[in-house]
Amino acid sequence: MKKVATRFAPSPTGPLHIGGVRTALFNWLYSKNQKGNFYLRVEDTDKERSKEEYRNQIIKSLNWIGISYDGEEYIQSKKIDDHIKVANELLKKGQAYKCYCSTEEIEEQKKRAKQKKIPYIYDRKWRDKKEADAPKDIKPVIRFKSKIDGTSLLKDLVQGDIEIDNNTIEDFVILRNDGTPTYNLSASVDDHQMNMTHIIRGDDHKINTFKQIQIYQAMKWELPSFAHIPLIHTIEGKKLSKRDKASTLDDYSKIGIMPDALRNYLLRLGWSYKDKEIFTLDESIKHFNLEGIGKSPSKLDMSRILSMNEHYIKNIDENDLFNQLENYCKLYKNEIKSDKKDKIKKSLTFLKNKAKTLEDIFNNSQYIMLDEVNFNQEDIKLIDDKSKKVISDFNAQFEKIDKLNKEKLEPIVNELIKSNDTNFKGVGQPLRIALTGSKFGPGIYDIIVSLGKEEVSKRLSNKIFN
Repeated sequence: MKKVATRFAPSPTGPLHIGGVRTALFNWLYSKNQKGNFYLRVEDTDKERSKEEYRNQIIKSLNWIGISYDGEEYIQSKKIDDHIKVANELLKKGQAYKCYCSTEEIEEQKKRAKQKKIPYIYDRKWRDKKEADAPKDIKPVIRFKSKIDGTSLLKDLVQGDIEIDNNTIEDFVILRNDGTPTYNLSASVDDHQMNMTHIIRGDDHKINTFKQIQIYQAMKWELPSFAHIPLIHTIEGKKLSKRDKASTLDDYSKIGIMPDALRNYLLRLGWSYKDKEIFTLDESIKHFNLEGIGKSPSKLDMSRILSMNEHYIKNIDENDLFNQLENYCKLYKNEIKSDKKDKIKKSLTFLKNKAKTLEDIFNNSQYIMLDEVNFNQEDIKLIDDKSKKVISDFNAQFEKIDKLNKEKLEPIVNELIKSNDTNFKGVGQPLRIALTGSKFGPGIYDIIVSLGKEEVSKRLSNKIFN
């Protein structure tokens, strides 16, 4: 049995798309499950649009979500000579031919097909013509001699058996008239040279697969197995594109979605194992199989991503959560000051309450992170004379306590409720505004304990409240 080998083959012509990430994930998991290898092939033959920044972004994205590839990345543009060599071999074998149709002729054929409302298929004009009839002023393209009769069957590992009439596949171009290879030729040669055993990719590639199988058969190469996974749609049911909001990993990382949560979400997007929802990395590798992939498109649902992220925030180790928060702040906000780190770390238990993202935790932590209280102008209006008295009375009692905990603070608050003829909100709200700048936020005891005695006294002594 050949060792399983899969690949992910993005083009560096734009940022890596979320659908591409899921394809990479499924390939990687399948290889790991089968104790095989997973490779990254950068398909950079479109010289105009391929950019180094996109190549770096693809590699960074895969690293971020925890997908590692074996060996060096395979750079397609370095293999062009091999692709051209195969095109010439196909010519020699009589499996390809030179086509001298001018651009105008091809355009005319396309126009006629459009008028008749039928899909355009090249009319094979040069398929059986002699070289002697060739015009001298036209550089030919090389077309593959596709099968005309009968049907072809693809035994797809996800979609099942797919059969098509051979005459629906045109004699497709394998070398352009400038001598450069086309996608179907390059991908076939690369997959063969890389010893790919399984090609797992989006089901928009099905027609390419039939073309590539014919190249394999013409060259008498051993065929890999094929699996076509349904595409990801938007919540409205449209095909997700690079122009959609939240289509790249950076879009998720910026709002504080964690890699493990997004990976778990993408794993479950179109794949299932029993009724299990949450998978550790090891469980993902252990249980992943192609049989669990559904045949219908999946919808990208932001509310599900947020709830998966919330689950991870609540359940991961708090040291790990703090490290992720710290990295998030470094990347997208301000770095956490060293004298604040310990306070935030100790307060994560309540700062992560109701937080769906790292950004939520960051926002909840602002009152600790900032040296000066940033007052909400609407909330500060709620501080009337009665509120100022509550703050002043609390501060006077607070100075006397030696240990900062809920047990010591509760009697002071209860006494203030009684002496000021008010309720818990009547005491808690002014104190919360004074200490955090907003009437919203964590519980008042948590706020006080997290800030520490000195900082609480300093904030309550602000001249605004006196």
